[in-house]
Amino acid sequence: MSQTDRDRLVALKKAKKKLITQKEAAKELGITERQVRRLLKALRRRGDKAVVHALRGESSNRKLPIEQEEQAMKILRDPVYQGFGPTLASEYLRKKHGLEVSKETLRKWMCKGGIWKAHRRHIAEVHQWRERRSRWGELVQWDTSEHDWLEGRGEKMYLISMIDDASSRLFARFVRHDSTAENMRVLLGYLERFGRPLSMYTDKASLFMTTMKTRRDRQREDRDGAEMPPTQIGRSLRELQIEWIGAHSPQAKGRVERQFGTAQDRLVKGLRVAAVTTIENANTYLEQEYLPWWNQTLAVRAANPTDAHRPVGKQHNLTAILSHVEPRQVANDYTVRYEGKMYRIDRKDTRTGLRGGTVHVETRLDGSVAMRFRDHYLATRICEPAAKVTVPKPAVARSGKAPRRGSDWNKNFDLGKAPKIWQAAQGSGAKWSQMLP
Repeated sequence: MSQTDRDRLVALKKAKKKLITQKEAAKELGITERQVRRLLKALRRRGDKAVVHALRGESSNRKLPIEQEEQAMKILRDPVYQGFGPTLASEYLRKKHGLEVSKETLRKWMCKGGIWKAHRRHIAEVHQWRERRSRWGELVQWDTSEHDWLEGRGEKMYLISMIDDASSRLFARFVRHDSTAENMRVLLGYLERFGRPLSMYTDKASLFMTTMKTRRDRQREDRDGAEMPPTQIGRSLRELQIEWIGAHSPQAKGRVERQFGTAQDRLVKGLRVAAVTTIENANTYLEQEYLPWWNQTLAVRAANPTDAHRPVGKQHNLTAILSHVEPRQVANDYTVRYEGKMYRIDRKDTRTGLRGGTVHVETRLDGSVAMRFRDHYLATRICEPAAKVTVPKPAVARSGKAPRRGSDWNKNFDLGKAPKIWQAAQGSGAKWSQMLP
């Protein structure tokens, strides 16, 4: 009997001895007068046990059989389910093994079997979250997570995610490198499926923002004052009329960061159960299993049901926009050097202003190269630079005579023993009047 039951018994005995009225007893116990009369009848019939429920200690009629508990524990002790919590384990038991067990019942079984250890909940610090955007497509948070997604079973992978701020709708892909080209491929998939959002929210990594280089020991003044040229992704977003917003901290883009926390737990375990070992199979599982679960379970309804995405029009050449673009100067012979190769422009595409002008060289996502002069694409072909012709020096004709040697007339000449200049002049017969100027 608990302390609450003892307190109820004391109040009922007072009412039985008429020390208090039934109305006062009902008020003290927080029940109705009719219930007080029922308890007084039970007190006369059953004694002090009247305040204890008759089914206390009895097994529930809805209790699951012990065989089902043993089967569930046997499945969850398999190494593939290591680290599964009650909620996720309940879903996999129902989906893969046909066992319908609530997460709370499973929590008790797992705690009793030593598979799961209950944790005390701590009162978290209250944080006022930023209000969501009202429409789907107004703001999309974009980030990359580096993690051991395959737990050592395969190659290293990165997860690039784009999550809508208004609805938490998720689009993601596994890639081999966190590079500009791979991020553009994921952006291409998003644009082809949903259209152009109004703005993209990312961190200030070098993929999205060009920073000014300064000396380490010198503080740069007016850090945000200088206008820097956009990155390749920044240029692509401008051409697509998509606003880029840079987050000052990871906490600022918390929605995509929390999504990565969920993925690093649930997605990793799902890939383990599915025995995924390659990036191709990982993307298949992501597309067919994880993203549908996320968008059906964790996505919410936006405050405004209208879609803010804009269609990709005919004027948006995604192949050209989502490419690596660099300017190059055309030589006088209508050739362009790029990446160690020489490209010659076909004669039919030569036009005024092309020679000595600037063309934009586009390296497409498929590896092809295209050159654009103003709004016209040029037909080009790779050519080998002309080899330098070295003219050999003419051979010097030699006669049969012996080679001429240098004269040795001053071989034994000694300046100290030589006559003075005036002595040499006297010996020559010259007169002084002839020697003076």
